Amino acid sequence: MARRKTEVFSLSFLDVIACGFGAVVLFYTILSAQAGVHRQHRNEELQSEVDKLEEQVLEGYKNLVVLRNALEGTERAVPAEGLANRIIEETEQLKQQLAEAEKETLSRREAIEKLKQDLKSLDEGNRRLEAGTQSPGQTGTRIKGFIGSGDRQYLTGLKIGGERVVILVDVSASMMDETVVNVIRLRNMPEVKRMAAEKWRRTVATVDWLTSQLPAKSKFQVYAFNTQAHALVPDSDGKWLAGNDSAALNRVLQELRKVVPKDGTSLENALAAIGTLSPKPDNIILITDGLPTQGASPPLVKKTIDGDGRLKLFEKAIGRLPAGVPLNVILMPMEGDPMAPSAYWTLARRTNGSFMSPAKDWP
Repeated sequence: MARRKTEVFSLSFLDVIACGFGAVVLFYTILSAQAGVHRQHRNEELQSEVDKLEEQVLEGYKNLVVLRNALEGTERAVPAEGLANRIIEETEQLKQQLAEAEKETLSRREAIEKLKQDLKSLDEGNRRLEAGTQSPGQTGTRIKGFIGSGDRQYLTGLKIGGERVVILVDVSASMMDETVVNVIRLRNMPEVKRMAAEKWRRTVATVDWLTSQLPAKSKFQVYAFNTQAHALVPDSDGKWLAGNDSAALNRVLQELRKVVPKDGTSLENALAAIGTLSPKPDNIILITDGLPTQGASPPLVKKTIDGDGRLKLFEKAIGRLPAGVPLNVILMPMEGDPMAPSAYWTLARRTNGSFMSPAKDWP
């Protein structure tokens, strides 16, 4: 009888396999359910922590707003406090200035009262002198007066006396200011602005003072010069004017105040104009601010002239100076011409004249 053939994959084996697979599935299902429950609990814990952090962030924002408002209030308070301190300091300064002004006012009042008493005593002395004399005496010799801006008397050393006095006034563009930049700026302004320039007004005041110092018995002439020279009083070129002629003296100032400073400087033409006067002058007063910038005629090609060139023009110009006549120089300040003071000082010394460079508040 033949043996029965054994089957490996029998029904029983399949049942065992199926049961094992079912057990694995059941075990996996149980583990998965437990993991989901654990995950849910973990998510709830994390959500709680997130909510707590959000509350802390919101609370931080609220505190930040409060701090920001407090900071802004502090920043507004600090400038206000500083402003209050400045106001207090300025108030104290004003109080001190007011006290000083009151003291100064009191001292001025005392000085005025003292001057009034002195004037009263002088009037009484004058009346006593008039009562004791038989004649009114001689009149003064001053034809024209001058009132300066200050209360002090200047010692200038200028030799204004003489029988025939010539005053040469530089009316070039540089007489408007002490700096080259401002001269260029003023040169392009209207004529009213140029005539109102501070340096030019000082020049006019200087001529006013000089004419007030002329002796009554002398002759005089005033020439204005830039590139050309002409007498300020019309139709008086080459003629002497009387020192006791108040109308002529006033006319000089009237015409000078109409002059607009412009162009360059020709000292040669200014000194040549003096040569037309007969008899020749015995005293010359020159008001200028630097060495000349051109000769008797303008150069063929316009170009900037350096210091050496200006010094050569100066040396050529003084060749026209009358021999034996003192030259007094009033040099107004001007930048960019360092050789001018020494050149004019040497010329004044050589001719037995005087040299001065006045202060800004002179005369």
